[in-house]
Amino acid sequence: MRTALVLLFLLALGAIPGALLPQRDLNEQNVNEFIASHGRVAEIYDKLDLFDVFSSGWFIAIFTLLTISLIGCIIPRTWEHYKAWKTPPVRPPRYLQRMPMHAVGDTERDFDDIATRVRGQFTKWRVREFDAEEDRAGQYSFAAERGYTRELGNLVFHIGLVLILLTAAVGQLLFYEGQVIVVTGSGKYAEGEAPAQQSEFCNTSTSNFDSFRAGNLVDGTKMHPFCMKAHDFAADYLPNGQAEMFTSHVSYAEGDDIYTDESDWKDYTLRVNHPLRLAKNSVFLQGHGFAPTVTIEWPDGEKRTQTMQFRPDDQVNFLSSGVMRFDPPAGMYPDLQKRRENQIALQGLFAPTAEWAGENGALLQSKYPAMTDPALAIDIYRGDAGLDTGSSQSLFSLDESLVQSGVLQKIDRVNMQLGETVTLDDGTRVTFDGANEYANYQVSHNPMKLAVLLSALLTLGGLIVSLAIKRRRVWVRLTPLEGGGTHVEMAGLSRTDRAGWGEEFERMHRELLELPDPDEVEEDRIWVDEND
Repeated sequence: MRTALVLLFLLALGAIPGALLPQRDLNEQNVNEFIASHGRVAEIYDKLDLFDVFSSGWFIAIFTLLTISLIGCIIPRTWEHYKAWKTPPVRPPRYLQRMPMHAVGDTERDFDDIATRVRGQFTKWRVREFDAEEDRAGQYSFAAERGYTRELGNLVFHIGLVLILLTAAVGQLLFYEGQVIVVTGSGKYAEGEAPAQQSEFCNTSTSNFDSFRAGNLVDGTKMHPFCMKAHDFAADYLPNGQAEMFTSHVSYAEGDDIYTDESDWKDYTLRVNHPLRLAKNSVFLQGHGFAPTVTIEWPDGEKRTQTMQFRPDDQVNFLSSGVMRFDPPAGMYPDLQKRRENQIALQGLFAPTAEWAGENGALLQSKYPAMTDPALAIDIYRGDAGLDTGSSQSLFSLDESLVQSGVLQKIDRVNMQLGETVTLDDGTRVTFDGANEYANYQVSHNPMKLAVLLSALLTLGGLIVSLAIKRRRVWVRLTPLEGGGTHVEMAGLSRTDRAGWGEEFERMHRELLELPDPDEVEEDRIWVDEND
């Protein structure tokens, strides 16, 4: 047990950096920013796996040793408890007056009558009777014990603790968790009604998620299939801009119902802390943002329209940043290399409720998180935006190496109100059409979630039993008196703490000898005094 306590302390100590430092499996970008800003110290942290605490070798080693140590505690203690349970109560000692609790008294009841009362008093106790030859003092005596369930509760507590560790470990091997951004039909456009968006998501492949992490035993081939369509997103704000509630109306289908008509799908209203619970998954509404829509019209009249989610940099008023990349029409530049050199990229800020500050009112800010007066402030680039390189591109920022090398050149910086159009030097037109709201959904799967809950309840139940029940022993020795009556001697011993045991022992003594309760006698005396 000493070893288990040391390992438990080490486990708690090792979890501290996991709570204080950003973790790579939760947000790799935060880890990279922390390393970039803290230099050598952060590099040392990284070598010590402090950014991957819960998957590090040293943490798993402590976790495994703690589990083994607890099992090593439970097995011998269970055997010892079984033997103690089967062992009958011990004989009363010769001198009962040496026990912590001791009481004597005489009663007019004869020996057989008082013996019957003793047996009735110890109905729920483990009792053993000794005749005069067996008793150390040569009198008839009783030995009673109670509270063996305390040790059972202690064992159940430790078994539950081991089950928590095992089920949590298995859960980490079998879980998966993915986040996906879905652009909804809620929006504001210059033409009035927001255009239809592909707002459907299906949990059929890991590639459908924007970010995905899973346990070592999950390869993404046996995911429980379901599809969900996000109809809208609504946010309720207080006058100061503080969010009060997020709501998203969705429809969904599971299994083979996916292939039925969407009108037959089930409807559900997603709210914060009110997830959609499916057969094997839970869908949470985590956050939201805005996705501006921009149309590029080339000199030959061909158009490309793109709606792209921007990242909220200001979580209060939702000033957001992002990037859009457009490939020109193949008809304008039949040569692939020429077409790559004339890609258009937009990078800048979006404000749902614009406020212009700075010199000449050219600095875009947002003064309210709801979309009432949207605006864009963007830098327009022409050149190789990295669309055809085969390399992954950031969703929210351009590759700075392309800009620094000169293959992507900035040609303009503009501020755009809703519906406004700007014309570039070659006649290309850029139009800010409007914006939609998007919602960020998290799909979580952990088959051991119920097992962890039941293990925790088992642990809590065992702890309550071990704290509430007290193990104690009582001995009663009966001596017949000459001329009738019986001399009763009692002794008690608490095998754990004595909290409340004195009151229980005194009550047993009074009931056996039929003595009045001192508190009732005191109340009667006060009542008489008040009426004199």
